[in-house]
Order: sequence, then structure tokens, then C-alpha cells
Amino acid sequence: MTAQHNILGHPRGLFLLFGTELWERFSYYAMRAILVLFLTDATMDGGMGWSTKDALDLYGIYTGLVYITPLIGGYIADNYLGQRKSIIIGGVLMAAGQFTLAAAATGEPNAHLFYAGLALLIAGNGMFKPNISTMVGDLYEEGDNRRDGAFTIFYMGINLGALLAGIVVGSATDSFGWSAGFVVAGIGMVLSLVMQLTMAPSWLGEIGNVPAAARAKALNNSKTKAPLTKEEIDRLKVILIMGLFVIVFWAGFEQAGGLMNIYTQQYTDRMIGDFEVPAAWFQSLNPFFIITLAPVLAAVWVKLGKREPNSPVKFALALFFLALGFLCMVGAVMEQGGDTAVKTSMLWLVGAFFFHTLGELCLSPIGLSLVTKLAPLRLASLMMGAWFGFNAIANYVAGMIGSHVGELGAMAIFGGIAATAVICGVILLVFSNTLVKWMHGAESNGISTAQQIEEQQSQVA
Repeated sequence: MTAQHNILGHPRGLFLLFGTELWERFSYYAMRAILVLFLTDATMDGGMGWSTKDALDLYGIYTGLVYITPLIGGYIADNYLGQRKSIIIGGVLMAAGQFTLAAAATGEPNAHLFYAGLALLIAGNGMFKPNISTMVGDLYEEGDNRRDGAFTIFYMGINLGALLAGIVVGSATDSFGWSAGFVVAGIGMVLSLVMQLTMAPSWLGEIGNVPAAARAKALNNSKTKAPLTKEEIDRLKVILIMGLFVIVFWAGFEQAGGLMNIYTQQYTDRMIGDFEVPAAWFQSLNPFFIITLAPVLAAVWVKLGKREPNSPVKFALALFFLALGFLCMVGAVMEQGGDTAVKTSMLWLVGAFFFHTLGELCLSPIGLSLVTKLAPLRLASLMMGAWFGFNAIANYVAGMIGSHVGELGAMAIFGGIAATAVICGVILLVFSNTLVKWMHGAESNGISTAQQIEEQQSQVA
């Protein structure tokens, strides 16, 4: 591996990938924050005037496809293009998609342009998303104990972009209309592309240039594909089983951009004095809590030391936190007392996002790191794509659940998600030791996350 200049004890390429992902996530979350609101609005210039059910159905289909196409993009990168070229192609497609949506929202809404914009975003995301995450893992040699910390830093980039997105796009749409919001999202994607095009050759060296299948073949000194070993099969089983619980978590969590977004707009008292807080701003609560709570949670893991929970137990904790968040939403519905004219306190939403964020911190960065540790090299981007495929299923389920709010009622949906999360968390706790055994040492290499954090802090000092 090419010698890397270090920043804060990590290869500087990590911080380029951090910046590239920051602006791509800014673009994605800016668009996500206004998509359902744009579809359901019939008064603001450019609004589509759709029903809540139709908008949430489309939201589920769109976000599902956004997470399923990385399977295709991961396969193409692994076998043909390499990760760097795939990222550039994906970025260009996504920038084009955002500006196409902006054109669709200018003046009288244009449905054909709107669907074309979504298609470009879906295709571009498939090429971009699995490969940027896999490249983070490629910065580190096998057994490098900085890898988990690297994914935490990388995850901060995702959430810094998301934090900026909700605030900037909410202000832009309130002042200049829906088209301006999509333009803002497009500008974010262009910034991501510019960083990658100008800095990658010097900051990443050869990382991401050679397809993973070709690298694996060279390492094996063989032109034939070696069969998977029993250890590799066991590790793949862990990825697939953990992925089933990921579906449950994200199906609940992704109500944030759908049903909870609608609830914020229609049923939440957003007045602070004479100022009405834009609904899109609430989409920034999650990344705000990520950035503020991540150091706290890291300190808790350090304090626990050898008693720090393994990945399956952390996933179970994530599901319990998800349930607590939806209990807050149940409280909001109870405050309404069945009268939809009643506006509920913003504090219920703040509480929901707080607990959902704690859950996300116990699940998402841990999952990304786990895939890079457990997946065979020749399947690295493909398995990262499969991991996002679980998110795809979850997002589709989330849209389907949210779209039935008119028939089932918000109480049944919020309460049902909370109960399901608790049951799944208990099941995961029961089988956690078996899953760790199937990891064949990936979770018990003698170096805990607490030790890793302490080592990283000493490197920084």
C-alpha cells in the first residue's frame, strides 16, 4: 500500500473521503427534506398537490431504489471500473438529477422532468454509495485497529452534511420556492465532485483505481476464482443475519423523512414567539444529535472497557432506543386526543429524534465497519452494496407503513413500530454469542474499541 501522509493519526485520504461524502450527503438530505413536502404542497409555487398516501408511496419506492442500486454499482466497481471511476460517474449523474428536479419545480410542475430527475439520482447513487464506504476500509491494512475509528470520523462527515442540508434547504425553499431547494442540493453534489476530481490523485494514490476482483486475483496468484472457505461463509452469514435486524431499525428510523415529516408540517406547533420554524429544519435534529452525542457514546464505551458490548448487542440497543423514540411519538398523538386540529409540542419530536439518534450511533457506523471486516476482498463492494440493499428493503417498507396512516392512524403505526423493535432487540440479544462465534475473531482480536479510542487519542496528542 502506498505510504500515506497522516492527519490526526489517520491517512489523509480519509479526510478527502470525509469531505466527498459530506457534500454528497448534503445533496441527498437536502433533497430528502423537501421531497414529500414538495409533492404534497398545493399552495407554494411549484408544489405538486399530491395526497399524503401517494407522496409517501413514492417516497418509499424512491428511497428503496436508492439503497438497492448499490448492489449493481458495487458489482460493476468490483469487476470492471474500480471504485474511483464509479464515484465520479455516480456524482455526475446525481448532480444532473438534482438540477433536473429544479427544472421540474420551476413554474408549472413538470411530471416527466420530475421522474427523470429521480431516475438520475437513483442510478448515480448506485454507483457512488457502496464504493465511497469501501474505499475507507481500503485505506487500512488488515488488522489495523484504526479502522473502526475511521468509520466514526467518516460517519461524522455524513451527518455534518445532513445537518447543514436541513437548515440551508429549509431557508432556501421558504425564501425562493421549491426549485431553489433542489438547486442547493445540486450545488452540494458539484462540490463533492470537484473535491474528488482535484484531490484524489495525490491524497488517495492508487486506492480505488484497480477493481477489487483483479486485486484479489493478483493476491491469490491465480486466474481462477477460489471457492469461499467455511470461515468466509460463516462471516457472510453474520452480515446477512445482522442485515435482517437492520431492516427493522431503518424501517422505523426512515419515518423521519416520510410520516414524521408530514406530522411535523401538519400537526406540530412550530411557533417560537412570532417565528415559525420551517418543517425541513427538523431534519437537522438527527445529524445535530449525532455530532453532539457521538463523543459521549465513545466515552461510555471507554468507561466500560472490557465490558464494552459486541456488535450484535449494540444492534439490540439500537432497536430499544428506536422503540423509546416512537414512544415519544405515541405521546404526541395522545396529546392530540384524537383531534387533528390540535397542534402538539415540538418537544415530542425532539425526544424522538434524540432516541433515534442514539440508536443510529449503536448501529450504523458499527455496521459499515463490520462489513469491511467480514466481507472477502473480492466481494468487498458487492457486500457493501448488499448491506445497503437491506436499507432499500427498509425504506420501501417505511414508505408502505407510513402511507397507511389514513387507515390505521398514527397511534397504531408509532406504537406498532415500537413493539416490533423491542421484540427484535430481545431476539438479537439471545443469539448474540452465536453471531460473535461465526465472526471467527473479527470481534475478539484482543483490541477493544475502548483501547482503539485511547490509542487514537494518544496519536492525536
